[in-house]
Amino acid sequence: MKTPHFAIIGAGTAGLATAILLARQGHYVTIFEQVDELAPVGAGLLLQPAGLAVFEHLGVLDAALKLGAKVTGLEGKLADQRLLVNSHYHQAGNHLYGLGIHRATLCHVLMQKLAEYSSQINWRMGHGIDQIQESTHEVRLIGSYQQQKFDACFDAALIANGARSQLRPQDWVKVDQAYPWGAAWSIVPECPVLDSEILHQFYDRSKIMMGILPTGAIPSVPQQRLSSIFWSLPTTQLQSFLKDESAKRQWLKLVSDRWPDVAEWLKQLLADQQNQTQWLSAQYRDVVMSKFGQGRIGVIGDAAHAMSPQLGQGANMALLDAWAFSQSLSLARKNQQIDWSILWQHYHQHRRSSTQFYQFLSRLLTPLYQSNHWWAGSLRDLIFPWMYQIPYFRKEMAITISGLKKGPLQQMSYQQIAEYQHHENRLITNNQSLPECEKKNKES
Repeated sequence: MKTPHFAIIGAGTAGLATAILLARQGHYVTIFEQVDELAPVGAGLLLQPAGLAVFEHLGVLDAALKLGAKVTGLEGKLADQRLLVNSHYHQAGNHLYGLGIHRATLCHVLMQKLAEYSSQINWRMGHGIDQIQESTHEVRLIGSYQQQKFDACFDAALIANGARSQLRPQDWVKVDQAYPWGAAWSIVPECPVLDSEILHQFYDRSKIMMGILPTGAIPSVPQQRLSSIFWSLPTTQLQSFLKDESAKRQWLKLVSDRWPDVAEWLKQLLADQQNQTQWLSAQYRDVVMSKFGQGRIGVIGDAAHAMSPQLGQGANMALLDAWAFSQSLSLARKNQQIDWSILWQHYHQHRRSSTQFYQFLSRLLTPLYQSNHWWAGSLRDLIFPWMYQIPYFRKEMAITISGLKKGPLQQMSYQQIAEYQHHENRLITNNQSLPECEKKNKES
């Protein structure tokens, strides 16, 4: 009986996690990635309890905990020193916590796990995919590698190449637009003047937002603890952020007038000639899909549901996609045959309501923190302190931030996600070649 062979396009969080779970189920996987070498860039991210449950399911939680930074909650402070946001994971569940982690570390722990299934994983680095063609019995990928054309056939393809994907079926796309605001990011040595287990945010109306996230360490320098800084900006200003000494002084004054202790630390960072702070820009998109899969093609991760990072759910939703796909695939398999309609029915049951909830809430909240609306910050500052005085809302906010919401009135179980039935694990023989239908032709 033929063993199913999946193509995954994109080696980000969603792609790598899905590849691990598919290989663990006994499938062949070929990963296509446009870059020649994986070199994780960017700053840190926050893995919420929902994402950590998937990490536990994957068997990589312990490795992540060794390098990441445990985060117990989120605190947001106004310019007048009032605490606007005060949300802690224990309010959602006794043993819940988050994990600040560098993207390089996230990639490292997933790649380490993936190496355990090397006999089932085929890497195709530097391969650009231009077109996906689906037929009754297969999916054909057409693209280029080193200025040569290729096409290859698989049983199914998962599109996981990010928010700006050009491969997702256009008739599935309901919304695809850029946010007018983004952020400048940087990785720096751990902040000594703030609680190292708290994600700290600072706000002044909706025009100023800064965050400092405990980020743990990177695998190459495990002893150095790091923090991630982000500073909210309109996308038109991202490239000119801190472009010269005058801009640095102006920025430090903005911070110093509001949060002097943090400003003094930032001043020292910028003055340190041995560790010149590198800033990267992050631009965000809002992507809404009418469906995540049909037939032999699926879309996962940011390619399926990109949104503002306001709720810190991007990586967590990608990990939940991987988990849900593997669960749905198990339900849809009968004697090595896959009922694709059943697979997508179960997958949408797992992911549709949760994704819609978080996208709606992110779209609702983002203008309150990142916008030019004069009223937005004032409305937020009025409502949020009142909400945090009510135990029900305080708990619901903690559950929401944890990434465990299925909808306004439902939530997922951490344990249900985390558990893994080891008897499903079975390894199969090596298959390092592309499918037989691969063709290569030199470009004319």
